[in-house]
Amino acid sequence: MQFCKYQALGNDMIVIDPADFDLLLTPARIRLICDRHVGIGADGICYGPLPEPGYPLTMRFFNPDGSEAEKSGNGLRIFARYVGDRGYEIRPEFMIGIGNEGIPVMVLDDEAQQLTIGMGRLSFAFVEEEMRFGEQVMRATAVSIGNPHCVIFTDELRAIHHLGPIIENAPQFPNRTNVQLARLLDERTVVIEIWERGAGYTLASGSSASAVAGAAIKTGRCISPVRRDMAGGTALVEVDADWQVMLTGAVAAVYNGTFAPEFLAELRRV
Repeated sequence: MQFCKYQALGNDMIVIDPADFDLLLTPARIRLICDRHVGIGADGICYGPLPEPGYPLTMRFFNPDGSEAEKSGNGLRIFARYVGDRGYEIRPEFMIGIGNEGIPVMVLDDEAQQLTIGMGRLSFAFVEEEMRFGEQVMRATAVSIGNPHCVIFTDELRAIHHLGPIIENAPQFPNRTNVQLARLLDERTVVIEIWERGAGYTLASGSSASAVAGAAIKTGRCISPVRRDMAGGTALVEVDADWQVMLTGAVAAVYNGTFAPEFLAELRRV
């Protein structure tokens, strides 16, 4: 009953391999494992590899509130690093699966500390639309890369702690949304703060970096490639003419662990 922990630009995640863990990952168990006071503590759980047809290295990603996310850029890079560390995959280029989508992975160094993944294609529900969130009216761009994002360009990045939960749960987004406040530095650099759906404030997010890059290019603020400076570090996002995204960033191993018997007993009770 073992686990591994990695972090990608400060976004820390637990990898649970079904080969090493025989309990069903219910929402209550996910919340307990991710709890930073009584559990291991993490921004989410990467679960896999799963024996899915089409992509033998398939993962599922769970938010710390127990909900399942359609996609996680940092989670995908962390899982890609894990399958290499575990010996499931040793080639510099391979595919992993999430949902019904195949994600190309390119390992850029011998230690697999830098990885590039194909995030898929951006799509836009609306661009720079004036919207009311609580008492504020702001121009927002709704963009998806398999999961939903709301991008707002502003100089008041610290407002993420106040606006994040309001926008995440706004009626305009019936399935909730990830939220990014972004400030332009130059045509290739944007600073962002992130509020993740189901996780809250986070230091970094690969899908958020991809969404902000797309919104910046779509609105004429930036050209590709775009550097995204987040609280946890920097990611590079390349967006082609068809809005396909390649995301490059670092992954670091933190530790390997074994669930203590009394914690497993608690997991079995919830």
